[in-house]
Amino acid sequence: MPSVRHKAELTAGLFRQLRESRLTLMRWQDRIVVTQGVRSGKPCIKGTRITVYDVLEYLAGGMTEAQILADFPDLTADDIRACLAFAASRERRLASSSAV
Repeated sequence: MPSVRHKAELTAGLFRQLRESRLTLMRWQDRIVVTQGVRSGKPCIKGTRITVYDVLEYLAGGMTEAQILADFPDLTADDIRACLAFAASRERRLASSSAV
């Protein structure tokens, strides 16, 4: 059975990993771009014509990250996380603007 100290170290490590991954997620701006004339100006993954909406729709439809990456070899796991972070950011903006 793990000691209390060992549990505390594991918990601290988990929180550190979560904090670091959140910081990574918040840099969606490095991976999502809007280019006039590309997919009607919808937010796309940089260097592709794949929209954030496409990726979110695939995830919502039940595709796994591995399936999406297999179907779209130009994408990375970080691109998929950037799409999720972009959607979360947009949701936060909408929620805060409706609270006014």
